[in-house]
Amino acid sequence: QVQLVESGGGSVQTGGSLRLSCAPSEYAWMGWFRQAPGNAREGVASISSGGVSTFYADSVKGRFTISRNNDKKTLYLEMNSLKPEDTAIYYCAVGRPGRLVAPLSDLEYKYWGQGTQVTVGQ
Repeated sequence: QVQLVESGGGSVQTGGSLRLSCAPSEYAWMGWFRQAPGNAREGVASISSGGVSTFYADSVKGRFTISRNNDKKTLYLEMNSLKPEDTAIYYCAVGRPGRLVAPLSDLEYKYWGQGTQVTVGQ
């Protein structure tokens, strides 16, 4: 059983930045997801085990960057130019073994953290 712990969430103003961390990461495809009240969980970004391939939701492209440090067993999500619509609980997750068909689909992920709250004010 993998126990993931997210950190780095908080409250910022529109246009601000936050960096989320998730540890310990696994040498597997990993992703960041978010869920706002009343909304379904959505994939934000994902990264391959070696960090070579990344995928982003259209809503965060150019603003968010996913990365990982396998030596430190840590996954990151750098979030810039934050908007109120980015407000949500953010979760990291470990992907199923092998190549993922839909890297931003939560169906492809098997282990989840408890989440960290990100709130973006006006």
